[in-house]
Amino acid sequence: MGLSLNAIAPDFCADTTEGQIRLHEWIGDDWCLLFSHPKDFTPVCTTELGAMAHMKAEFDRRGVKLIGLSVDPVSSHRRWSQDIAETQGMAPNFPMIGDPNLEIAKLYQMLPEEAEGEAGDRTAMDNATARSVFVIGPDKRIKLIILYPMTTGRDFNEVLRAIDSLQLTARHKVATPANWRQGEDVIIVPAVSDEEAREKFPGGWDAPRPYLRLVAQPG
Repeated sequence: MGLSLNAIAPDFCADTTEGQIRLHEWIGDDWCLLFSHPKDFTPVCTTELGAMAHMKAEFDRRGVKLIGLSVDPVSSHRRWSQDIAETQGMAPNFPMIGDPNLEIAKLYQMLPEEAEGEAGDRTAMDNATARSVFVIGPDKRIKLIILYPMTTGRDFNEVLRAIDSLQLTARHKVATPANWRQGEDVIIVPAVSDEEAREKFPGGWDAPRPYLRLVAQPG
């Protein structure tokens, strides 16, 4: 049984490129984006880490801390960071977790418990399932899980869009429709009665169907 949405994100202590952390303590009152990689010096992951370094300010603006994990030791991450800087124009500017014994990858159920050996004895293909994205809320619960194959680079603009939705819907009793972007209309959730909706949204809403009530995005 994999980790489920709204489950408490497993806590752990780990060495990172910015020193030792305990995850829950490090997150504090912020949001967190934890994303994993099957091996250092892999091509798709090199582009992803460079992209995230360039986008970090957007995550900072939303109160989201970035932390990466790769199934190799921190000393290897530091060497890899040089390659990322030279090929992508910017090195990771967020902590990268070392997981040479596969402990955290197993804790987050990215690798099966029967996976054996240390990182140096395993290939990226051995660790192919360690290509996960976890968004963790300030309450330390998992809000989003996305799994990617090794050959598909992650679209972190979509992750930002999803975080915008998560943060908006955490504050208001609304949901976001397909392909929603910041500033567009949202949906009043079914749990909100029309009476309550009139109090919350005095400007009214459009309802092409009784169960589909569209309203301007709340501030």
